[in-house]
Amino acid sequence: MPSFTRSGCRALLLGLALTLSAPVIAGPPTVAAASDLQFALTEAAQRFQDQTGRELRLNFGSSGNFRRQIGQGAPFELYLSADEAYVHALHEAGRTEDAGVVYAIGRLAWLQRAGRDDLPEADDPLAGVRDALSAYQQGQARPRLALANPEHAPYGVAARQVMRHAGLWDATAELRVLGENVSQAGQFALSADARGGLVAYSLARSPALAERAEHVLIPEAWHEPLVQRMVLIEGAGETARAFYVWLQQDEARAILSRYGFALPPDAASVEGRSP
Repeated sequence: MPSFTRSGCRALLLGLALTLSAPVIAGPPTVAAASDLQFALTEAAQRFQDQTGRELRLNFGSSGNFRRQIGQGAPFELYLSADEAYVHALHEAGRTEDAGVVYAIGRLAWLQRAGRDDLPEADDPLAGVRDALSAYQQGQARPRLALANPEHAPYGVAARQVMRHAGLWDATAELRVLGENVSQAGQFALSADARGGLVAYSLARSPALAERAEHVLIPEAWHEPLVQRMVLIEGAGETARAFYVWLQQDEARAILSRYGFALPPDAASVEGRSP
């Protein structure tokens, strides 16, 4: 058995301490993004990577859950929220570099499986909700109505506002199925037992859903504006900063517009806006 002198032990412990404290090589920065951006931001990130050679790790989910995780110290570097209130809350808590910028205004749509031959008309986009309610009240199989959970998903909040606007929220309690985020709500809306659902217009417009779904836009006056804001998290690295700037340029704005987002006039006009 080998023996160690006192000085040898100290050297061994010092070497071990240095090894354990050595910096870990950082991977691509992780971006926390609202799930309504699933298709638009994936396309934008790929374009950014093609142009710059910089990789990103995209994490999609509900804005409210990300706000909580970032507040608890989750290692995200850039946060794109579907509700600017979450960004303001993190800024007030000292978790972000500044108040960020508004990057888009979201819209809500009714989404259903293609081929049903009963898509609501544009002037009556909630006809499917009333059809489902009528069928249920007549004792037929329970047709599901999908939406994101309004407890932490901004598009769920907007869906609740829309149904309350039409006087349908309380009556449809037994029919609603809640997605953890609006992307999952879109999946539920296209399931076999669903009449449809209220989801992000950006998801309804995505090529991934074009062949198996159809949609109708919900009037924006029926719910509070879905003002979407992004912000750098305190300590963000160079790649996250470069992507943040890139997302404010014309090429990125054109991608967002193609997916149905309304755009602010320009980033400078909204940067640092107070809540």
